Amino acid sequence: MRLNELSPAEGSRRPPKRVGRGNGSNRGTYSGRGCKGQNSRSGGSVRPGYEGGQMPIHRRLPKRGFTNIFKKEYAIVNVGELSRFESGSVVDEKALIQKGLVNGKRDGIKVLGKGDINCPLTIIVDKVSSGAREKVEAAGGTIEVK
Repeated sequence: MRLNELSPAEGSRRPPKRVGRGNGSNRGTYSGRGCKGQNSRSGGSVRPGYEGGQMPIHRRLPKRGFTNIFKKEYAIVNVGELSRFESGSVVDEKALIQKGLVNGKRDGIKVLGKGDINCPLTIIVDKVSSGAREKVEAAGGTIEVK
């Protein structure tokens, strides 16, 4: 089967309704829009969330919480993912991006302790959890925090 041989299933496609083509077409006069009112006019419809003048739900519900605009967001790398690197190599921001473990630096990179590591690495990151530090040092590696 090739792309030019593909066709939609029988009965799944139908021609669009041609409205406003006279009363003989069964879609004349008001063209399926009813009689008068906002939705019968061209360009007429209500915006999303409008409830006919009633106080909309997004204004009736109480606002809660707080968003800290100074919050730091770290890119997270687990110790188990570092086994992709060769023994003795230096793991820094560039190396992590190259291997696809981090998409962007954000506010920094943090190493967490999920997984196991068995090759010694030199890791240069912004933050490290205590569990990750123990595992890396037990494998013979070192961690430098910027």
